[in-house]
Amino acid sequence: MTIPVNQLSDPTVRAFVTALNAGDKSALTDLLTPDATMSDDGSDRNLQEWLEREAFSSNGHMDVESEADDGRALVADYRNDTWGAMRTKWQFTVDGGKVSRFETGQA
Repeated sequence: MTIPVNQLSDPTVRAFVTALNAGDKSALTDLLTPDATMSDDGSDRNLQEWLEREAFSSNGHMDVESEADDGRALVADYRNDTWGAMRTKWQFTVDGGKVSRFETGQA
């Protein structure tokens, strides 16, 4: 069972998932702090390169299964054209209505 994106608790995370699923690069970029960082499976990555490779150029899509930490921690089925589908966890750090860091990896 999945949670409809428009019912996610945290408005910034909700906007992030909405933009990612729509492939809306400018909306997603606008949600990030200028110095935003991220990690994938415990290793820090270049945020813009990661988003381009794992989300935009490969049609990334997130179906959220559950949320915790007031909507800033998600478990989701994530799929893209490169890797197919996998169960992933996401942890967002939100600062002033923008994402300053997210950490993702297999759940």
